[in-house]
Amino acid sequence: MKIRNLISCALCGLTLFACSPSGGGKDREMDRFITDLMDRMTLREKLGQLNLPSGGDLVTGSVMNGELSDMIRKQEIGGFFNVKGIQKINVLQHLAVEESRLKIPLLVGADVIHGYETIFPIPLALSCSWDTLAVERMARISAIEASADGINWTFSPMVDICRDARWGRIAEGSGEDPYLGSLMAKAYVRGYQGNNMQGNDEILACVKHFALYGASESGRDYNTVDMSRLRMYNEYLAPYKAAVDAGAGSVMSSFNIVDGIPATANKWLLTDLLRNEWGFGGLLVTDYNSIAEMSSHGVAPLKEASIRALQAGTDMDMVSCGFLNTLEESLKEKKITEKQINTACRRVLEAKYKLGLFSNPYKYCDALRAKEKLYTPEHRSAARAIAAETFVLLKNDNKLLPLEQKGRIALIGPMADARNNMCGMWSMTCTPSRHRTLLEGIRAAAGDKAEILYAKGSNIYYDTETEKAATGIRPLERRDNRQLLDEALRVASRSDVIVAALGECAEMSGESASRTGLEIPDTQQDLLKALVKTGKPVVLLLFTGRPLVLNWEDANVHSILNVWFGGSETGDAVADVLFGKVTPSGKLTTTFPRSVGQLPLFYNHLNTGRPDPDNHVFNRYAGNYLDESNEPLYPFGYGLSYTDFVYGGLQISSETLPKNGELTVSVTVTNKGNYDGYETVQLYLRDIYAEVARPMKELKGFERIFLKSGESRDVKFVITKDDLKFYNSELHYVYEPGEFDVMVGPNSRDVQTKSFQAE
Repeated sequence: MKIRNLISCALCGLTLFACSPSGGGKDREMDRFITDLMDRMTLREKLGQLNLPSGGDLVTGSVMNGELSDMIRKQEIGGFFNVKGIQKINVLQHLAVEESRLKIPLLVGADVIHGYETIFPIPLALSCSWDTLAVERMARISAIEASADGINWTFSPMVDICRDARWGRIAEGSGEDPYLGSLMAKAYVRGYQGNNMQGNDEILACVKHFALYGASESGRDYNTVDMSRLRMYNEYLAPYKAAVDAGAGSVMSSFNIVDGIPATANKWLLTDLLRNEWGFGGLLVTDYNSIAEMSSHGVAPLKEASIRALQAGTDMDMVSCGFLNTLEESLKEKKITEKQINTACRRVLEAKYKLGLFSNPYKYCDALRAKEKLYTPEHRSAARAIAAETFVLLKNDNKLLPLEQKGRIALIGPMADARNNMCGMWSMTCTPSRHRTLLEGIRAAAGDKAEILYAKGSNIYYDTETEKAATGIRPLERRDNRQLLDEALRVASRSDVIVAALGECAEMSGESASRTGLEIPDTQQDLLKALVKTGKPVVLLLFTGRPLVLNWEDANVHSILNVWFGGSETGDAVADVLFGKVTPSGKLTTTFPRSVGQLPLFYNHLNTGRPDPDNHVFNRYAGNYLDESNEPLYPFGYGLSYTDFVYGGLQISSETLPKNGELTVSVTVTNKGNYDGYETVQLYLRDIYAEVARPMKELKGFERIFLKSGESRDVKFVITKDDLKFYNSELHYVYEPGEFDVMVGPNSRDVQTKSFQAE
């Protein structure tokens, strides 16, 4: 297979959503329609289209429903978000169409991040499946459900590359690698938008956060980002561009600064790069209140910030009302032009046209669909199966897992019976009371074959206030720490094996959830140490939205299964893997550090002039630490299985890659274990010498294969010059002839290497 992944070929036959209105007949028809409409619009109505308030139903916003209704009648908004429920949305859409002068329908947005009512694993977990078809399926189901409940616009996918696990929003993205992140970005867009949003179950995707938000300094949310253009192009921009190339209809600018200028008002970023260089012709919306927040950046008060945002290429102002309330005066003062307002207004109207809202304003207001399409058995089954693909087996001494369904199994930990925490962050649209807990899922799977004992074991943290901050909108009942531990040890003493459900709670990752320490929280650490001290076999089910520091756990716990936050079907999905109904196949898409001091940490780093010759011994005047190895605890691409995959010798078809030719790399993989399972075979390249320093290795291909016990398969990758390209010092996308290493293996560390010359 071509190492650019065959799935991308499906894009070849699609008409891009983000094309300009100068294209074919349908585009000319749209252009005429919108031109006629805008000729009849007042300046205030045009500015209204640029205004996106929060409805205030899900999250507190600046505009509540009473005021919202009045603004709709006056056509002072182009859409709204944070309202859930087909009945409420239907009423508001009717106001726009039946009680306003020009009857312009509304965009209805929502943060549909990893499911609507059927919740799938968090995006970081989804990426660990390395299954782009599963991710596309997730997005398709999310669009079906959201559209059935009145939503026509999702603020997803988040494609920010992140290499610093302190940043809580690492949970929302696809990890640290731009190649894998690009494939995932395309899958999200295809799933949400479907066949160019012709159907009533296809919605507008919004790529966020443009750009570089995941590189915030010290991993602190909303913080400064500063990097060279060379690094942007080679390491961070690829997933955004991939989503645009896949036809994403809208893009959201980010909170952070880029080159000292807030992204919301950065003309180079939004116009020169996104629109002119990449050809994006869709809708560009700000993040929540970010125009007003330019004042806090020390750049401009609201009126001037609104001018700068419009001039930079922003179309729609989320929440701050700066466009609506200040641009008319700025136009009179000739600080902006009517052409700039018209351009932004046109893009908002084009998005509505392409969604089909002008031909059918109630396309997404079918109450019957809302009854039939939400949280269906079919969707739940898909969520359960996909969740099991995302779990990563980090350790499995003496093949403790899978557990036998016999004897007494102690399930202990604050996440064992935490119904409202299974879905993870950004899942406000779900109904936790309908979801099984982990305890319920394991008991249902065990049936009468094994007795499942339970104890909460600990709070999340010892300190009440720290736990209050950590749990946020999903609080857990607190009890006396000593009593909880004593109860856990009594339950453990009666068991044959202990399953510890520990780690982060749902709101410890996601937006505004940065952490300086990445260990399992204090009281849970003490619980785990006490359980291990009993001498019983211990399985750690790790709940987390980010890489954690697990040095003690890796050294002392028998088995570690990272289950992330698996969504509404977590309980059953974990039971499927725990008891061996499903063999774990997840592979990490983000590096797990040994210490927070190593961060940012990522596999595709540049070398230094003084590389460390021995990562386990301190070497003076080498690029290492006094007190820690450079190596991660678990590398990118890592993940174990219940079965044993054995790689044969790496084969290469030639030691030379012709200028316009191909080179084939192959390896035979054999399942020599006792279980059927999936293995993700990974291919990496290294450019030995180039005009600018190149990474030690870069993922350039992978194939996810299923092998029955005893089965073998030859896995082949085809390399062409396109796979060798990078952005040089002049930001030209080129390849340079010379020596390359090609590496294949089960993860980024354990690889076989061959060399070839590119002509």
